[in-house]
Amino acid sequence: MFDKLEAVVRRYETLTERLGDPSLYDRASELREINTERANIEPIVQKFREYKKLVADIEGNKDIIHNEKDEEMREMAKEELGELEAKLPTVEHELKLLLLPKDPNDDRNVLLEIRAGAGGDEASIFVGDVWRMYKNYFGAQGWKSEMVSISEGDRGIKEVVVNVSGDKVYSRLKYESGVHRVQRVPDTEAQGRVHTSTITVAVMPEPDEVGDVELNMNEIRIDVYRSGGSGGQSVNTSDSAVRLTHLPTGIVIAMQDERSQLKNKDKAFKILKAKIYDLRLQEANAKEAATRKGLVGTGDRSERIRTYNYPQGRISDHRINFTIYNLPNFMNGDIDEVIDALIAHNQAILLQGAEE
Repeated sequence: MFDKLEAVVRRYETLTERLGDPSLYDRASELREINTERANIEPIVQKFREYKKLVADIEGNKDIIHNEKDEEMREMAKEELGELEAKLPTVEHELKLLLLPKDPNDDRNVLLEIRAGAGGDEASIFVGDVWRMYKNYFGAQGWKSEMVSISEGDRGIKEVVVNVSGDKVYSRLKYESGVHRVQRVPDTEAQGRVHTSTITVAVMPEPDEVGDVELNMNEIRIDVYRSGGSGGQSVNTSDSAVRLTHLPTGIVIAMQDERSQLKNKDKAFKILKAKIYDLRLQEANAKEAATRKGLVGTGDRSERIRTYNYPQGRISDHRINFTIYNLPNFMNGDIDEVIDALIAHNQAILLQGAEE
């Protein structure tokens, strides 16, 4: 481990030296790459330096205890030694976590898709509730959200797609993909009975404009038609709506939010690329989760991951058997406790694999 850490420190110092080259600032792409790599390894370097100082201070106090004749100095060294030795395991653990393989998508922005499942109007109402929950969370994180498309039902929202941008968005949201189940008495229920409804959430990392997804236009069918509103009436008098069908995967994207066919086509292609990239990730993540028992994958969109039980004020994440009784705050966007638990669970599994 220490050989690897020393190599990281040397690389950090090399990158720092390169930033001192004035000519680098004329090469924007190279400058951006260096800054990104340096920023990614800086926490490891800082933690390793903290670790080495801690070890040196421990040895220094041990030396005082064994060689210092002044009793008062020895007692002070013993007291400080106890504090330092108690801190050492925590710093070692933090260092090991920083050395775990990094998900290359963690820094990416995402497309968030929330769609009504089983439960009719109640499922659509819950889509709106979960969208507000996430929107509040984005605000607390300092992230920006931009509506890409929305399909409203008679009550609630059938489907909403949102672009979320900010610092390490995918790293926090990637575990939200799957089926979310709600148990509550719907407003439409006159008898006061608890109903169960479901929605699906998909968190798709936004692919780079170049390289991540190359589309073969021969494999895509493009249909244009007039956009329609509720009740079937025509909204536009021109063929502004666009439907893309990716023939190899069967993915269909329909877009009619904009009055411009070009804008609808651009949005549709953006979502299609994200879905294709996400499909590849699902396959890779499913394989990794299968090889590491207990690892929370992000590959199975049909997996029921969480239940929101309103009568009991309970949220249960079924992947890690984690339950909290904080539903009102959770639905207001206070969801970090569950996300942190999922991240900690995955880190523990990865650490165990690294140590075996």
